[in-house]
Amino acid sequence: MTIDESIGFILNRTGRRVSQLLALRLAPYDVTTEQWSVLARLNEEGTMTQKELAFRVGKDQTNVTRILDQLERKKLVVRTANPEDRRSYLPQVTEEGKRLFERTRRIEQETVRLAAEGLSDGELNELKRLLRHIERNANARLGLADEG
Repeated sequence: MTIDESIGFILNRTGRRVSQLLALRLAPYDVTTEQWSVLARLNEEGTMTQKELAFRVGKDQTNVTRILDQLERKKLVVRTANPEDRRSYLPQVTEEGKRLFERTRRIEQETVRLAAEGLSDGELNELKRLLRHIERNANARLGLADEG
């Protein structure tokens, strides 16, 4: 089997291409795909610790801290001290962050639609099911909890 036939290589290359397309479309909003994923997770799930946020977006805590620093400078997120653990912070989306997310959510959805053009709803659902299956297998071998 060549590298071009490797499911890992195909997944990685496809993910990079979709991310590149999304980055181009988000550029006018001065938000990167990494920043957008953090902003989206916080908008969808609400306040959580930075540690939980890192897990939920699949990034290490150092990267999430850097991304939150950038989002805070842009006034899209604020961090408050965690009343249950003074060593941690709880990032929250600002009103400006919520407005930006609402505008850019449609861009993300349209980008995915364009990338998946020609696939039926059934094919897309099957693709998602298969990718989640692969992710669960990898998580199990890494000793990670299933992210849902």
